[in-house]
Amino acid sequence: MARSKHIPIRTCVGCRTSGSKRGLLRIVRTPSGTIIVDPTGKASGRGAYVCADEACIAAAQKKHVLDRHLRQSVPPEVYEALRAAAAIAQP
Repeated sequence: MARSKHIPIRTCVGCRTSGSKRGLLRIVRTPSGTIIVDPTGKASGRGAYVCADEACIAAAQKKHVLDRHLRQSVPPEVYEALRAAAAIAQP
């Protein structure tokens, strides 16, 4: 009997819905302390996931959810990079 392939499930910090890891954007606080958007999903550091949706990004920014998950203040430039990555990810 063939086994089905494991699909990693992650939770969006903005809307708290679960989805596949590929469908979410990853934000990482690297070991050096910088916060970046991780398009590969493999960068080392503390990570958080958010939907590729403007509403989820806006909710995360308004509630300062990423600040709590990454344990560091997230600069506005990261949110702009998230919005740009979401625009690319949306068909």
